[in-house]
Amino acid sequence: MRILLVEDHVELSHWVSKALRDANLTVECAATGADADTLLHTQDYALVILDLTLPRMDGMEVLRRLRARGGTRGGTPVLILTARGGLEDRVQGLNEGADDYLAKPFELAELEARVKALLRRRSGNESLVHRCGQLSFDTVSRMFAYCGEPLALTPREHAVLEALIARPGRALSKEKLFQEVFALEDDVNLDAIELYVHRIRKKLERRPDGGASIVTLRGIGYLMQERPA
Repeated sequence: MRILLVEDHVELSHWVSKALRDANLTVECAATGADADTLLHTQDYALVILDLTLPRMDGMEVLRRLRARGGTRGGTPVLILTARGGLEDRVQGLNEGADDYLAKPFELAELEARVKALLRRRSGNESLVHRCGQLSFDTVSRMFAYCGEPLALTPREHAVLEALIARPGRALSKEKLFQEVFALEDDVNLDAIELYVHRIRKKLERRPDGGASIVTLRGIGYLMQERPA
């Protein structure tokens, strides 16, 4: 799940982005409102974490422009994270289209919980545990288990499998998976998705009784489905 973090405080941005990456999320950072506005014009994100007091464009204006675009990008969930925690600011932010509002200072555990809740809502699957056969993904601990045992995955493998299991039975194109797994600064090409899907399949196939498989639909993409016994 690719997240855009818009925060001009360098140390805070580093701290928050590290915590989210440790939770196997892909994070891109923007330090100005103008940079965020440009990215939101051209890129798809699962969630935006948005400060309000930003250089070169106020965060509230970034939010207004995003919502005014409409369509899929215009509906991207936004969590406002700001020192402007007064009642009027909170009401204005929510009325402008924010999905959640968290005032600084904040506890990292609360931010992570709010992020996870918004991502569940975004995926269209709000279950706390996603399942496919004997494969399960706990959206709170953000851990995979297979046949009752932890499934060892690299961060990229984790991101690919999470995107698929959150949408069981729905095909995801290679391009969509690429957008969810990799940040703009990552020096990789689209074919990397095939490599990660291949590695995940190998791990799932080690347990023939696991009942979970990734199916390739030629010209369409990949989907997660239960494997017949």
